Amino acid sequence: MTLIKSISGIRGTIGGTTGDNLTPVDAVKFASAYGTFLKNNSDKDKLTVVIGRDARISGPMIHNLVVNTLVGLGIDVIDLGLSTTPTVEIAVPLEKADGGIILTASHNPKQWNALKLLNEKGEFLNGADGAKILEIAQDESFTFADVDSLGEVTQNDAYMDIHIDEVLDLPLVNADIVREKKYKVVVDGVNSSGGIIIPKLLEQMGVEVVRLYCTPNGHFPHNPEPLKEHLGDICKLVVEEQADFGIVVDPDVDRLAFISNDGEMFGEEYTLVAVADYVLGKTPGNTVSNMSSSRALRDITKKHGGTYEASAVGEVNVVELMKKNNAIIGGEGNGGIIYPESHYGRDSIVGVALFLTYLAENNITDVAALRASYPQYYMSKNKIELTPQIDVDAILEAMTAKYAHEDITTIDGVKIDFAEEWVHLRKSNTEPIIRIYTEAQTQEKADALALRIIDEIKAVAGI
Repeated sequence: MTLIKSISGIRGTIGGTTGDNLTPVDAVKFASAYGTFLKNNSDKDKLTVVIGRDARISGPMIHNLVVNTLVGLGIDVIDLGLSTTPTVEIAVPLEKADGGIILTASHNPKQWNALKLLNEKGEFLNGADGAKILEIAQDESFTFADVDSLGEVTQNDAYMDIHIDEVLDLPLVNADIVREKKYKVVVDGVNSSGGIIIPKLLEQMGVEVVRLYCTPNGHFPHNPEPLKEHLGDICKLVVEEQADFGIVVDPDVDRLAFISNDGEMFGEEYTLVAVADYVLGKTPGNTVSNMSSSRALRDITKKHGGTYEASAVGEVNVVELMKKNNAIIGGEGNGGIIYPESHYGRDSIVGVALFLTYLAENNITDVAALRASYPQYYMSKNKIELTPQIDVDAILEAMTAKYAHEDITTIDGVKIDFAEEWVHLRKSNTEPIIRIYTEAQTQEKADALALRIIDEIKAVAGI
């Protein structure tokens, strides 16, 4: 059982003992710390926070605890109920709220949940603010409101529809031309809120939808991380239905993966590449992704005359560098698209609408051929479970020393750039693991590099 406090929020497994898991006590404690942080940094008499959740089983319990904790602090709550991460992100500024909380553990399995914390812009808190919240939680320096000053709760279940309207109004989204093409698409919503919002968007764009696991009951039918090894059912169904392609999202709908018409993975790394290709073709500019993302985005950006840069892993880090570089589009290679014309947050709804418009405007009916047209890179994504005897810092120091003659970046773990391949080692923000990502020009080379690095890590760690 696990409780992780990081740049990605407060994330843990349900049940067990306080301080080691995301128990009801921990949910109240960290909600209290967040609300106190907002009050400490505002001179307003009354604050407002937007809250939404994904469909996981523990959602209603955690939701009730967090909402009523904020009410107890004297903070008003706009409750979106079942929602998505990007929907809450756009709701915060539209409601002129002071912050937002998304109750979701994103791609983690059903036993996990989390509090993802937003600022008044609907963007994730930075590391400094997150550290302040952890300090408040540690000290339990909370002051709750008296009975005449309690917060109030306003229910608003319209925001998924508002979100769709906002996306359809984007200049580079053209629902009319998509409607003419009469596309057929299979959607895997992993029995969470994506099973509601993605089919709604598609139907408003004139797309025929085949639903797979779109009942938002929180019983995930497969591991919710949208990786090839978890997606056999939709790959098969795309072929059986003779669909144009398939769409897979994670439980909170900020990660997006496509299945090509031949039933093969388009590749979550290539979701951002394809959408960026379309956006950059219309509005040339710069791009940003994180250090664990494919070099293919760099190549596509150069093709369109722009500049590419890589940030540390974590949405807030990507957003910070995008703002600094005036990036037109960016995101993470895990299928997260950040399109500032909409908002600074990973958004599968935006990604789907832009991708469909790209296909329709270019009369593309063979999605597999589109994938084959991009620079060919292959990744191997591996992990090592952390145990008390594993010293992550010692491992990173040893690998840095071993490969000191190569091009090394250490802003987030260790990334080693070889001439034709790279490896990135880092401690995860969302799971108790070390991630080992490699990329090369063939799958065999990527896998071989990964195995070599894993053996070297185990030798350093003595495991």
